Amino acid sequence: MSITIFSHPDCELHNPDPEHPECPERIAAIQDQLIRSGLDYVLRQKEATAAPLEAVYRAHSKAYVDELQRMLPADGHVWLDPDTPITGDSFRAALAAAGAAINAVDEVMQGKEQQAFCAIRPPGHHATYDQGMGFCLLNNVAIAACHALHDYPIERVAIIDFDVHHGNGTEDIFQNDERVLLCSSFQSQLYPFTGDDTDNAHIVNIPLPAGTKSLAWREAVYHGWLPALEAFKPQLILISAGFDGHAEEEMAHFFLVEDDYFWITEKLKRVAEQHAEGRVVSVLEGGYNLSALGRSVVAHLKGLL
Repeated sequence: MSITIFSHPDCELHNPDPEHPECPERIAAIQDQLIRSGLDYVLRQKEATAAPLEAVYRAHSKAYVDELQRMLPADGHVWLDPDTPITGDSFRAALAAAGAAINAVDEVMQGKEQQAFCAIRPPGHHATYDQGMGFCLLNNVAIAACHALHDYPIERVAIIDFDVHHGNGTEDIFQNDERVLLCSSFQSQLYPFTGDDTDNAHIVNIPLPAGTKSLAWREAVYHGWLPALEAFKPQLILISAGFDGHAEEEMAHFFLVEDDYFWITEKLKRVAEQHAEGRVVSVLEGGYNLSALGRSVVAHLKGLL
């Protein structure tokens, strides 16, 4: 058993501000830890292809995508919102990231591999149907889910989002699509300050207070997500893999460790083996402490194995 890693050099082109936490060094930190991990013999590295616009339009409005391209500056950077700067190369990077997620779906749905991980940026889960925000331009996992449902004979896709921030963009895109079960855990009353009051049968949100540690988080997601997944019987599992709930992160106030990411990944892999022929695609979201990010991704991949 092995895992295909999808990435592309263009993902590092999005570099508006050397002080911004969502930086190109995130990809290098992951690759460095993968080399140190000794997992090389079970990892297959593949270069992604850019997402075609028709695939992007399944998750985002054409008006938003056109406006995003129009805003690209010739020099320097401009701001989509107070957190999200873009440069002339940012859309190219976003298409590479979304393309990796599409490639990963093709990899597992065509039986080439059971699981794939996308080491990509910019992240995506805050990007709504018609707005980029929170470091996110295009919603990579949503584009992947739409691609899977459009191009393959499946009817149920589960998205698991364990980023410390609520995946408001993914919820916005699929709030009326019962083919997608969204399970999300996040720190309550943290950016983007949404998700606490969601009332939707196919969206299972677990807002948790600042200071949440491993045991409380595991208990909440075990009792909240796993019964919902068993009832839903997903034919494909997609993971919005954000590692910014780690205890070493400064942007949030969870106290998770690498073993928590191994634990939840192993649980999701078992669900996939039971209902989805083992098919899991994981897409990088947050994680800004470079050392903790790399170590957490290694633990996550070990859980997939």
